[in-house]
Amino acid sequence: MFRPRVIPVLLLKNKGLVKSKKFKDFRYIGDPINAVRIFNDFKADELVFLDILATKENRLVSLDFVKKVGEEANMPFAVGGGIKTIEDIQKIISAGAEKVIINSFAAENPDFIQQAADTFGSSTIVVCIDIKKKFLGGLKTFTRNGKKSTKFSPVEFAQLMESKGVGEIIVQSIENDGAMAGYDISLIKSISEAVTVPIVALGGAGNLKHLQEGYKEGFANGLGAGSMFVYHGKKKGVLINYPEKSEVKFEL
Repeated sequence: MFRPRVIPVLLLKNKGLVKSKKFKDFRYIGDPINAVRIFNDFKADELVFLDILATKENRLVSLDFVKKVGEEANMPFAVGGGIKTIEDIQKIISAGAEKVIINSFAAENPDFIQQAADTFGSSTIVVCIDIKKKFLGGLKTFTRNGKKSTKFSPVEFAQLMESKGVGEIIVQSIENDGAMAGYDISLIKSISEAVTVPIVALGGAGNLKHLQEGYKEGFANGLGAGSMFVYHGKKKGVLINYPEKSEVKFEL
Protein backbone atom coordinates (compact mmCIF):
# COMPACT_ATOMS: atom_id res chain seq x y z
CA MET A 1 0.00 0.00 0.00
CA PHE A 2 1.27 3.45 -0.88
CA ARG A 3 -0.08 6.81 0.18
CA PRO A 4 0.56 9.53 -2.40
CA ARG A 5 0.73 13.16 -1.31
CA VAL A 6 -2.68 14.81 -1.10
CA ILE A 7 -2.35 18.55 -1.71
CA PRO A 8 -4.96 21.30 -1.26
CA VAL A 9 -4.40 23.91 -3.99
CA LEU A 10 -5.70 27.29 -2.83
CA LEU A 11 -6.28 30.33 -5.04
CA LEU A 12 -5.60 33.87 -3.84
CA LYS A 13 -7.42 36.90 -5.20
CA ASN A 14 -7.23 40.30 -3.50
CA LYS A 15 -6.00 38.71 -0.25
CA GLY A 16 -8.97 36.35 -0.12
CA LEU A 17 -9.36 32.67 -0.84
CA VAL A 18 -11.43 31.97 -3.97
CA LYS A 19 -12.51 28.96 -6.00
CA SER A 20 -12.95 28.90 -9.75
CA LYS A 21 -14.69 26.85 -12.40
CA LYS A 22 -12.85 26.51 -15.70
CA PHE A 23 -10.67 29.42 -14.55
CA LYS A 24 -13.79 31.64 -14.32
CA ASP A 25 -16.74 32.28 -12.00
CA PHE A 26 -14.64 32.99 -8.93
CA ARG A 27 -16.36 32.46 -5.60
CA TYR A 28 -15.06 33.90 -2.35
CA ILE A 29 -14.30 31.11 0.13
CA GLY A 30 -12.78 32.85 3.13
CA ASP A 31 -9.58 33.87 4.85
CA PRO A 32 -6.51 31.94 3.62
CA ILE A 33 -4.70 32.01 6.96
CA ASN A 34 -7.73 30.52 8.68
CA ALA A 35 -7.67 27.77 6.06
CA VAL A 36 -4.00 27.09 6.89
CA ARG A 37 -4.90 26.64 10.57
CA ILE A 38 -7.64 24.16 9.68
CA PHE A 39 -5.36 22.19 7.37
CA ASN A 40 -2.84 22.11 10.22
CA ASP A 41 -5.46 20.35 12.35
CA PHE A 42 -6.08 17.88 9.53
CA LYS A 43 -2.31 17.29 9.17
CA ALA A 44 -2.36 17.96 5.42
CA ASP A 45 0.70 16.72 3.51
CA GLU A 46 1.42 19.99 1.71
CA LEU A 47 -0.30 23.20 0.66
CA VAL A 48 -0.12 25.15 -2.59
CA PHE A 49 -1.03 28.83 -2.88
CA LEU A 50 -1.44 30.48 -6.27
CA ASP A 51 -1.98 34.24 -6.62
CA ILE A 52 -4.12 34.35 -9.75
CA LEU A 53 -3.76 38.11 -10.33
CA ALA A 54 -0.03 38.55 -9.76
CA THR A 55 1.12 37.97 -13.36
CA LYS A 56 -1.71 40.05 -14.83
CA GLU A 57 -0.88 42.92 -12.47
CA ASN A 58 2.86 42.55 -13.11
CA ARG A 59 3.75 42.00 -9.46
CA LEU A 60 4.99 39.25 -7.16
CA VAL A 61 2.76 37.33 -4.77
CA SER A 62 2.66 39.16 -1.42
CA LEU A 63 5.75 38.36 0.64
CA ASP A 64 3.87 39.46 3.74
CA PHE A 65 1.30 36.79 3.00
CA VAL A 66 4.01 34.15 2.46
CA LYS A 67 5.54 35.06 5.84
CA LYS A 68 2.16 34.72 7.54
CA VAL A 69 1.67 31.28 6.02
CA GLY A 70 5.20 30.32 7.08
CA GLU A 71 4.43 31.36 10.65
CA GLU A 72 1.22 29.30 10.75
CA ALA A 73 1.79 26.24 8.55
CA ASN A 74 2.94 22.97 10.08
CA MET A 75 3.40 21.41 6.65
CA PRO A 76 5.57 22.27 3.62
CA PHE A 77 3.99 24.76 1.26
CA ALA A 78 4.63 26.09 -2.23
CA VAL A 79 3.74 29.50 -3.62
CA GLY A 80 3.21 30.84 -7.14
CA GLY A 81 2.33 34.18 -8.65
CA GLY A 82 4.30 36.61 -10.77
CA ILE A 83 7.71 34.96 -10.39
CA LYS A 84 10.15 36.21 -13.04
CA THR A 85 13.57 36.56 -11.40
CA ILE A 86 16.04 34.68 -9.24
CA GLU A 87 15.57 37.43 -6.66
CA ASP A 88 11.81 36.73 -6.61
CA ILE A 89 12.47 33.10 -5.76
CA GLN A 90 15.00 34.03 -3.08
CA LYS A 91 12.48 36.36 -1.43
CA ILE A 92 9.74 33.73 -1.40
CA ILE A 93 12.02 31.02 0.01
CA SER A 94 13.38 33.43 2.62
CA ALA A 95 9.78 34.23 3.61
CA GLY A 96 9.19 30.56 4.46
CA ALA A 97 8.03 28.64 1.38
CA GLU A 98 9.72 25.34 0.55
CA LYS A 99 8.98 25.51 -3.18
CA VAL A 100 8.00 28.03 -5.81
CA ILE A 101 5.55 27.46 -8.66
CA ILE A 102 6.16 29.05 -12.04
CA ASN A 103 3.64 29.08 -14.85
CA SER A 104 3.57 31.87 -17.42
CA PHE A 105 7.25 32.81 -17.24
CA ALA A 106 8.31 29.18 -17.68
CA ALA A 107 6.64 29.13 -21.10
CA GLU A 108 7.83 32.62 -22.03
CA ASN A 109 11.42 32.00 -20.93
CA PRO A 110 12.17 28.25 -20.51
CA ASP A 111 15.85 28.92 -19.81
CA PHE A 112 14.81 30.66 -16.60
CA ILE A 113 13.84 27.26 -15.19
CA GLN A 114 17.38 26.02 -15.85
CA GLN A 115 18.79 29.07 -14.09
CA ALA A 116 16.43 28.66 -11.14
CA ALA A 117 17.14 24.93 -10.78
CA ASP A 118 20.89 25.53 -10.94
CA THR A 119 20.62 28.23 -8.27
CA PHE A 120 18.21 26.66 -5.78
CA GLY A 121 18.17 22.97 -6.69
CA SER A 122 15.54 21.16 -8.71
CA SER A 123 13.48 20.22 -5.66
CA THR A 124 12.65 23.90 -5.07
CA ILE A 125 11.33 24.56 -8.59
CA VAL A 126 7.85 23.49 -9.69
CA VAL A 127 6.19 24.29 -13.01
CA CYS A 128 2.40 24.33 -13.31
CA ILE A 129 1.15 23.47 -16.80
CA ASP A 130 -2.36 24.77 -17.57
CA ILE A 131 -3.92 22.80 -20.40
CA LYS A 132 -7.03 22.95 -22.57
CA LYS A 133 -8.14 22.17 -26.11
CA LYS A 134 -7.76 24.80 -28.78
CA PHE A 135 -10.84 25.57 -30.88
CA LEU A 136 -9.32 23.89 -33.93
CA GLY A 137 -6.68 21.51 -32.74
CA GLY A 138 -5.48 19.34 -29.92
CA LEU A 139 -4.47 20.05 -26.37
CA LYS A 140 -2.18 23.03 -25.83
CA THR A 141 -0.41 24.61 -22.91
CA PHE A 142 -1.80 27.98 -21.83
CA THR A 143 -0.44 30.84 -19.75
CA ARG A 144 -1.85 33.95 -18.05
CA ASN A 145 -4.78 32.22 -16.36
CA GLY A 146 -5.67 30.24 -19.45
CA LYS A 147 -5.94 33.32 -21.64
CA LYS A 148 -2.88 32.89 -23.85
CA SER A 149 -2.03 29.81 -25.88
CA THR A 150 1.54 28.64 -26.33
CA LYS A 151 3.04 26.64 -29.16
CA PHE A 152 3.64 23.65 -26.89
CA SER A 153 1.62 20.49 -26.52
CA PRO A 154 1.42 19.32 -22.88
CA VAL A 155 3.91 16.48 -23.40
CA GLU A 156 6.34 18.68 -25.34
CA PHE A 157 6.30 21.32 -22.64
CA ALA A 158 6.67 18.80 -19.81
CA GLN A 159 9.68 17.25 -21.54
CA LEU A 160 11.19 20.69 -22.12
CA MET A 161 10.78 21.57 -18.44
CA GLU A 162 12.36 18.28 -17.41
CA SER A 163 15.33 19.02 -19.69
CA LYS A 164 15.69 22.40 -17.93
CA GLY A 165 15.90 20.74 -14.52
CA VAL A 166 12.44 21.26 -13.02
CA GLY A 167 11.84 19.22 -9.88
CA GLU A 168 8.10 18.69 -10.18
CA ILE A 169 5.27 19.37 -12.62
CA ILE A 170 1.66 20.20 -11.78
CA VAL A 171 -0.64 19.10 -14.60
CA GLN A 172 -3.82 21.17 -14.53
CA SER A 173 -6.83 20.66 -16.79
CA ILE A 174 -8.58 24.00 -17.31
CA GLU A 175 -11.72 22.30 -18.64
CA ASN A 176 -12.00 20.06 -15.56
CA ASP A 177 -11.26 22.86 -13.08
CA GLY A 178 -13.98 23.06 -10.43
CA ALA A 179 -16.18 20.42 -12.07
CA MET A 180 -15.51 17.81 -9.36
CA ALA A 181 -16.18 15.09 -11.97
CA GLY A 182 -12.70 13.55 -11.96
CA TYR A 183 -9.24 14.23 -13.33
CA ASP A 184 -8.39 14.11 -17.03
CA ILE A 185 -6.72 10.74 -16.58
CA SER A 186 -5.48 10.35 -20.16
CA LEU A 187 -3.78 13.76 -19.95
CA ILE A 188 -2.09 13.02 -16.64
CA LYS A 189 -1.02 9.56 -17.77
CA SER A 190 0.45 10.89 -21.05
CA ILE A 191 2.71 13.28 -19.14
CA SER A 192 3.54 10.83 -16.35
CA GLU A 193 4.77 8.36 -18.96
CA ALA A 194 6.73 11.01 -20.89
CA VAL A 195 8.87 12.36 -18.02
CA THR A 196 10.60 11.01 -14.93
CA VAL A 197 10.02 13.94 -12.57
CA PRO A 198 7.13 13.76 -10.06
CA ILE A 199 3.70 14.74 -11.40
CA VAL A 200 0.90 16.36 -9.41
CA ALA A 201 -2.59 15.90 -10.87
CA LEU A 202 -4.91 18.91 -10.65
CA GLY A 203 -8.33 19.85 -12.00
CA GLY A 204 -11.53 17.92 -11.39
CA ALA A 205 -11.09 15.86 -8.22
CA GLY A 206 -14.31 15.62 -6.24
CA ASN A 207 -14.02 12.48 -4.13
CA LEU A 208 -11.68 9.73 -2.94
CA LYS A 209 -12.37 7.61 -6.01
CA HIS A 210 -11.04 10.40 -8.22
CA LEU A 211 -7.87 10.58 -6.12
CA GLN A 212 -7.43 6.84 -6.48
CA GLU A 213 -7.86 7.08 -10.25
CA GLY A 214 -5.28 9.85 -10.44
CA TYR A 215 -2.75 7.66 -8.70
CA LYS A 216 -3.55 4.21 -10.08
CA GLU A 217 -4.49 5.14 -13.66
CA GLY A 218 -2.77 8.49 -14.17
CA PHE A 219 0.40 7.47 -12.29
CA ALA A 220 0.50 10.83 -10.48
CA ASN A 221 2.85 11.12 -7.51
CA GLY A 222 0.77 13.87 -5.93
CA LEU A 223 -2.97 14.48 -5.96
CA GLY A 224 -4.02 18.11 -5.93
CA ALA A 225 -7.51 19.49 -5.51
CA GLY A 226 -9.33 22.69 -4.64
CA SER A 227 -13.11 22.26 -4.61
CA MET A 228 -12.91 18.87 -2.90
CA PHE A 229 -11.24 20.43 0.13
CA VAL A 230 -13.35 23.59 0.46
CA TYR A 231 -16.87 22.42 -0.41
CA HIS A 232 -19.22 20.04 1.33
CA GLY A 233 -22.40 18.39 0.05
CA LYS A 234 -24.44 18.77 -3.12
CA LYS A 235 -25.12 22.46 -2.47
CA LYS A 236 -21.38 23.09 -2.11
CA GLY A 237 -21.47 24.70 1.28
CA VAL A 238 -18.07 26.06 2.24
CA LEU A 239 -16.42 23.68 4.69
CA ILE A 240 -12.67 23.09 4.80
CA ASN A 241 -12.04 19.34 4.86
CA TYR A 242 -9.32 16.78 4.21
CA PRO A 243 -9.33 12.97 4.05
CA GLU A 244 -7.98 10.70 6.77
CA LYS A 245 -4.55 9.25 6.03
CA SER A 246 -6.02 5.74 5.91
CA GLU A 247 -8.48 6.76 3.20
CA VAL A 248 -5.80 7.48 0.61
CA LYS A 249 -3.62 4.39 0.84
CA PHE A 250 -3.80 2.81 -2.60
CA GLU A 251 -2.41 -0.29 -4.25
CA LEU A 252 -0.99 0.00 -7.76
